[in-house]
Amino acid sequence: MDLGTNPTTDLITESTDQTFMTDVVEASKDSVVLVDFWAPWCGPCKQLTPVLERVVQQAGGKVKLVKINMDENQGVAGQLGVRSIPAVFGFVDGRPVDAFMGALPEPQVKQFIDKLMSGTSGAKQLEEAVEQAGELFRNGDIGGAAQIYAAVIREDNRNIPAIAGLARCYLANDDADRARQTLDMVPEDMRSHPEVKGVLTALELTADSPEPEEFSELKAATEANPDDKDAWFKLAEAQLAANQHDNACNSLFEILSKELDWNEGAAKELLLKLFEAAGPKAEVTKKGRRRLSSLLFS
Repeated sequence: MDLGTNPTTDLITESTDQTFMTDVVEASKDSVVLVDFWAPWCGPCKQLTPVLERVVQQAGGKVKLVKINMDENQGVAGQLGVRSIPAVFGFVDGRPVDAFMGALPEPQVKQFIDKLMSGTSGAKQLEEAVEQAGELFRNGDIGGAAQIYAAVIREDNRNIPAIAGLARCYLANDDADRARQTLDMVPEDMRSHPEVKGVLTALELTADSPEPEEFSELKAATEANPDDKDAWFKLAEAQLAANQHDNACNSLFEILSKELDWNEGAAKELLLKLFEAAGPKAEVTKKGRRRLSSLLFS
């Protein structure tokens, strides 16, 4: 009995006690395998199985779903301690690593699968590669970081940190158009991811890069009157537009050190946008947050 959509690929199959070793244990050494224990009389099963199928089909081939009819196959279910259905077990590297019972809603099923995928050796390698690329970026090796981010995306085109990182690399090279094109790879339901929001904020802040003579005028205004908070704020905006995060941070602290809530908190709000644009691991963000904390709690 088919409980959901008709499987069109080998990502969704049915199995038995006799073929379980091949269909699940061996298969889970190459990809995450979900085992869905169900029965034709089970109402919640009819709700859950189509959700499982849909999420698996959206996972880009990294997850397989194996359905086992409990009425006809009770051997493996007994070994796994299944007492009620629906019951879903996640297998990774030949062994069960997690499970849930009952008909969960789709967001929770996605979370369950994401957790399983993050525990695979391949996922850990990609995570380490993204970390390495981030270090290169922070140390000024934009080209090296971009190469690693691109390699990660070739392996996993839904890797949000890598996509956002590659977009940052383009933005660091003053190529806002390529940065936006890269962000177009982000699925709609992941557009609110913090890494993506950070790059979008950076694009927003760099939309109108100032001309060199404008910089000279703004700097001259702050030098002529160091207490002119409005002049410092305009200079900070220009520095942010030119991707000069360190300079912009210093300009904003020229205001905040004198008046923390100047202009209804405009300087503090822009500073927080700067932190978001630079990213949480950027040195300017870490140092800036410490400076801000010392002002807030002094």
